[in-house]
Amino acid sequence: MGYRRALLAAGAAWVLSTGLASAQVEIQWWHAMTAVNGERINKIAQDFNSQQKDYKVVPVYKGGYADTLNAAIAAFRAGNAPHIVQVFEVGTATMMAAKGAIKPVYELMAEAGEKFDPKAYLPTVTGYYSTPDGKMLSLPFNSSTAIMYLNNDLFEKAGLDPSKPPRTWPEVFEAAKKIRAAGANCGLTAGWITWTQIENFSAWHNVPIATKVNGMGGLDTEFKINSPLHVKHIENLVEAQKTNDFVYSGRTTEPEAKFLAGDCGMIQTSASFYGNVKKNAKFKATPTFLPYYPDVKGAPQNSIIGGASLWVMGGKKPEEYKGVARFFTYLSSPAVQAEWHKATGYVPITKAAYEAVKKSGFYDQDPGLEIPIKQLTYNEPTDNSKGLRFGNFVQIRDIWAEELEAAFAGKQSAKEALDNAVKRGDAVLRQFERAAK
Repeated sequence: MGYRRALLAAGAAWVLSTGLASAQVEIQWWHAMTAVNGERINKIAQDFNSQQKDYKVVPVYKGGYADTLNAAIAAFRAGNAPHIVQVFEVGTATMMAAKGAIKPVYELMAEAGEKFDPKAYLPTVTGYYSTPDGKMLSLPFNSSTAIMYLNNDLFEKAGLDPSKPPRTWPEVFEAAKKIRAAGANCGLTAGWITWTQIENFSAWHNVPIATKVNGMGGLDTEFKINSPLHVKHIENLVEAQKTNDFVYSGRTTEPEAKFLAGDCGMIQTSASFYGNVKKNAKFKATPTFLPYYPDVKGAPQNSIIGGASLWVMGGKKPEEYKGVARFFTYLSSPAVQAEWHKATGYVPITKAAYEAVKKSGFYDQDPGLEIPIKQLTYNEPTDNSKGLRFGNFVQIRDIWAEELEAAFAGKQSAKEALDNAVKRGDAVLRQFERAAK
């Protein structure tokens, strides 16, 4: 027995000396990325895992943004939430109100002893995910904004010069008519219809989406998207829809397929569409700025972000949080952010990453990739263009889309659609306000 005990002790000592006794800590990362963007997420995790042996990040696709958010909430209630969940920007207020469900990033990084400076991140991005006194609640990750893409082939076929993109809405509608007259199936389409045509439209024109600094100043906010300017714009889209100068093709990314297929001369959608266009379009495409109405004082202002941030779920072990913090440091590094930006079109979340890409001369070869950054920082943000923060905004966006769809189908006027969107949206805000008290 003495010999056996000695043998076991020697074996245990060997295991300890080789490091095999310390189990690798697994970090679950739920996300909503597909195609090129999903491939990049897998690569980021693989690269992190290969550079150290203490932690293993496991990316898990959970469906679209809303599906991922709902899955994380359900998992938290069941006691098996992931460590990290990617939540789109409109879910920020919902996550902030989930007391105990989240671990604020500023606390996570401080407790783990990781170097962390919120000022290192782009201010147009961090403000969206921070408390009023600058404490970051979630880590910005895939931040984008709405921009416009041109199909160069269809532009040239219509006698238009894609190197001189239309800058105003009247010019866009005129270009759409010429593109249709030249035989294209549609002049203009738009992905993420409420985000591009209401939210970013409002910020770009420096008009409020709602009171209380677009909800950032308190829960008792009311929507203002039925102003004369908003009504005029939706009326113009409804009129253009009659001749396919504008084609409504779905609430989220569905219109992007029409653009990739070469059906439409222009699309307004996320800057993150860049990677998909670069890989799959059979034609050359030019990214450019969103258009504006030239008679609106203060336009253009600056656009607001979309995309998502990474929230850390509550109730995890200290060693797991240490791994998450280590991964966040890696994720924020200039090299990782620069490659993510160049491959996907999402903006780099740190100033250092942006400067590194700029200094490398990358934008000289691909100037379109700098468009979203220039647009986000076009002017110093105002109360109308800092961003937005509304509870249950996923539900509200669906309500707005429903009303817009009825207008596009000729079932109601643009004014009726926006009046209904405000009334129904305000009712949901009041429900959230009561539940949060």
